[in-house]
Amino acid sequence: MFLPKFDVNLSKTFKLYTMNTQATYKAFRVEENDGKFTTAIKDMPFLEISEGELLIKVSYSSLNYKDALSATGNKGVTRNFPHTPGIDATGVIVASHSNKFKIADEVIVTSYDLGMNTDGGFAEYVKVPVEWVVKLPAGLSMKEAMMIGTAGLTAGLSVLRLTETVQPDNGAIAVSGATGGVGSVSLAILNKLGYKTVAITSKNSEVDFLKKLGANEVILREDFENLDKKPLLKPLYAGAIDTVGGTILENLIKSVSPMGTVSCCGNVASPKLELTVFPFILRGVSLIGIDSQNYPMEYREKVWSKLATEWKLDTLAETTTEIALEDLQAKINLMLEGKLKGRTIIKL
Repeated sequence: MFLPKFDVNLSKTFKLYTMNTQATYKAFRVEENDGKFTTAIKDMPFLEISEGELLIKVSYSSLNYKDALSATGNKGVTRNFPHTPGIDATGVIVASHSNKFKIADEVIVTSYDLGMNTDGGFAEYVKVPVEWVVKLPAGLSMKEAMMIGTAGLTAGLSVLRLTETVQPDNGAIAVSGATGGVGSVSLAILNKLGYKTVAITSKNSEVDFLKKLGANEVILREDFENLDKKPLLKPLYAGAIDTVGGTILENLIKSVSPMGTVSCCGNVASPKLELTVFPFILRGVSLIGIDSQNYPMEYREKVWSKLATEWKLDTLAETTTEIALEDLQAKINLMLEGKLKGRTIIKL
């Protein structure tokens, strides 16, 4: 396996990298043949990096639902094949055309176009624009960063925006989709920060799990969806983090106290909202959208720093399974069948 030397002289390192044109690395590839999609681990040739790009030797990646869709050839996620999925990656810089990072820096890459229409983290090496990269903060290992991944980053962004206006003594925070990646990490962070939380879930069997994460109360989704259709409901929450959209988000907005804040990041239930303006005008409720794929770098760096320090969670390992690249297809199958629980990270 070819590996550029860890040399602080970037020009020498880059020259060594580009001269070795026969080198290859392993990647999980999705290929399309006559409309059918297949996956296999392939030996891939290195490509030259351009101005403003980095080459990263990947240490860990993680499996997300977008990755599973890409692996099946879903054109809503990935338009062109062959392709390497993987919207998350951590690793070490081995070649650079940028002055922002140096050789041997440990870094995180999540979202943007990684693993969607740009080859992603299910590979031993990945080439990315420097604008996508965050330096791994002190106090967080590369493995821990992938245990958090895009789901945890989204949760962190949601909590950060919520805590800008809502404090623990303002009242309880409702979290929908609470057993999912974003919801569960949101609950854990809020609990660590001293907030009272109410978890909304469709899974009655996971009540104990949610209370272990810190939920003070658990409400079943079907009960919360069947609330009164009035324009405003009794104010019950100081704020909310919604991951599902639809009627759940509508009822959360209508149930938030004056000057409360609701963040939303998903639309699995529905992208539509049937609301009046009353919650926003009469109660001054704020609705904040969270799109972690393209969120400003200033916020991303701040959240990763907090996840490494004051927000650091000690329960990540309990819900994470580590696999090798060769085991990935089996886990993708389980995820698509709805049988995969917790986080799955891939050690490269």
